[in-house]
Amino acid sequence: MAEQATIAAEPRVAAGTGAARAARRNGMIPGVVYGADRENIMISVARAALDREAGRTGFFAQLYKLKVGGETMDVLARDLQLHPVTDAILHVDFLAVKAGATLTVNIPVVFLNEDDCTGLTRGGVLNVVRHEVEVSCPATAIPESIGVDLAGLDIGDSVHISDIALPEGVAPTIDDRDFTIATIAAPTVVTEVEEAEEDEAADEAGDDGEVRDEGDGGS
Repeated sequence: MAEQATIAAEPRVAAGTGAARAARRNGMIPGVVYGADRENIMISVARAALDREAGRTGFFAQLYKLKVGGETMDVLARDLQLHPVTDAILHVDFLAVKAGATLTVNIPVVFLNEDDCTGLTRGGVLNVVRHEVEVSCPATAIPESIGVDLAGLDIGDSVHISDIALPEGVAPTIDDRDFTIATIAAPTVVTEVEEAEEDEAADEAGDDGEVRDEGDGGS
């Protein structure tokens, strides 16, 4: 699990579009905290702090300490509303997490030892089927990432979820099949070049045939 970071927030009294716009003009992002059998809490978070955290890999799988006024609670980011043109954050939703809760989260997949992957050194291509894996796990034991070791894999090999050693208490939510995470595919560029060369050779053979036909007719 990644080290638990802290996000500072301010209580937000006014609701509505006008209040939200005013908060953004002041460098704050409006948001809400819900869940854990409590009333929703309207908050504002400093844009710089939220941009920094949201830009990190695994933002939605990170358990944060959220400080609101004099209270601190464990939360999980659940949604970011973005501007349709600029992708600037407009609103954030946090889920308050009870102690001992089990959560469903998407964990990012990272690939290790690419330099030791036989298939890649032979010109193969890493075909990523899943960039994230949805898992069920304790709120206090959310993995930072799922590591896939590529060492020794060759062209045509696949990595399935059963090949991954998940931490204790962490289980994929898809449990009815051994789904694929990635494959080492053949180098498509080589195939395309070979096909182009074959087509070019066929065209040249056709051109030679036409020349010979014209020569025969003129004799």
